[in-house]
Amino acid sequence: MYDQNPTFESDPTDIGSRIDPVLARSWLLVNGSHHGKFEPAALSRADIVVLDIEDAVAPKDKAEARANVVRWLGTEAGRGDWVRVNGFGTPWWADDLDALSATAIGGVMLAMVESVDHVTETAKRLPDVPIVALVETARGLERISEIASAKGTFRLAFGIGDFRRDTGFGDNPATLAYARSRFTIAAKAAHLPSAIDGPTVGSSTLKLSEATAVSAEFGMTGKICLTPDQCAPVNEGLSPSQDEIKWAREFFAEFEADGGEIRNGSDLPRIARATKILDLARAYGISESDFEDEPVHQPAPSDTHHY
Repeated sequence: MYDQNPTFESDPTDIGSRIDPVLARSWLLVNGSHHGKFEPAALSRADIVVLDIEDAVAPKDKAEARANVVRWLGTEAGRGDWVRVNGFGTPWWADDLDALSATAIGGVMLAMVESVDHVTETAKRLPDVPIVALVETARGLERISEIASAKGTFRLAFGIGDFRRDTGFGDNPATLAYARSRFTIAAKAAHLPSAIDGPTVGSSTLKLSEATAVSAEFGMTGKICLTPDQCAPVNEGLSPSQDEIKWAREFFAEFEADGGEIRNGSDLPRIARATKILDLARAYGISESDFEDEPVHQPAPSDTHHY
C-alpha cells in the first residue's frame, strides 16, 4: 500500500485547473478517509484529482470514506473529480458504484483489473462514465490487449506497486520495460489515449524527474501522483519540452519558406510530430521561452506525445 498520509500544504496562489482526461498528465490520488485533504488537492496542480476509496483505505473505514467522497462530489469544488473504486469481486465494489451512480463524478479508476468482465460489469452500473483500468497483476498484464479493447475502457494505468509484489520484480526501469511496453502497445492498438504510469514513492525531486522521464520514454503520457507537490514536476516532464516546441516552430517555418509542399518521405512524419507538439503545447498553455542563439540546433527528441 502506498503511503498517502503525508501532511502537505497547498500554495493558495498556485491554483491548478482540471483538463480533458484524454490529455491529463498528473493523476493525484487523495485518501478518501481524509476529507480535509480534498480542498487542497482541488487547488493543486493536478490535472485530475482521484479520490481513493480503495488501496489507501482500511476495510473498517471504507463506508466512511465513500460517504466523504459522495459529499465532496456534491459540492461545486468537487464536481467532476474522479474516484478510485474497489476492484470487481471485492465486498465493496457494488456499494461503491451504487453510491457514485447519482453523483457528478468525472470518471472512475477501477482497481485490480484482470479481465474484460471487470470493466464491462462496472460500465453497466455506471453508464457513460469513463473508466481507467488499473492493471496491477501478471494475470492482468497477460490480458491487457483484451482489457484495452473492452467496451468502457477509457485509459489504461499501471499499478506498479502491486505488480511488483505479484511478480517479485524490482523497480529498475529495465526490469519493468516489458510491462510498460505492453501498456503502450495495447493502448495504441485499441485507439486509446496513451497509458498512465504508476507512482513514484518518496519526496526526492530528482527521483521523480528521472521516473517521469522513463514514463515519457515508454510513450506513457500520464502518471499517478501521491502528493500535490508531485503534480507540477510530472506535468512538466510529460509536456512538450521547450526544445521540442522550438524545433516544431522552426520546422514549420522552414517548410513554409520552402514552398509548403512535401519534399521527401521524411516530411509527413515530421509534420505529424510537429503538429502534435504544438497542439499539446496549446492544450497545456505552454509558450516558448526566449532562447539564446545556439550554434548547433539539435533535433527534437522522439515523439512520445500521443492523443
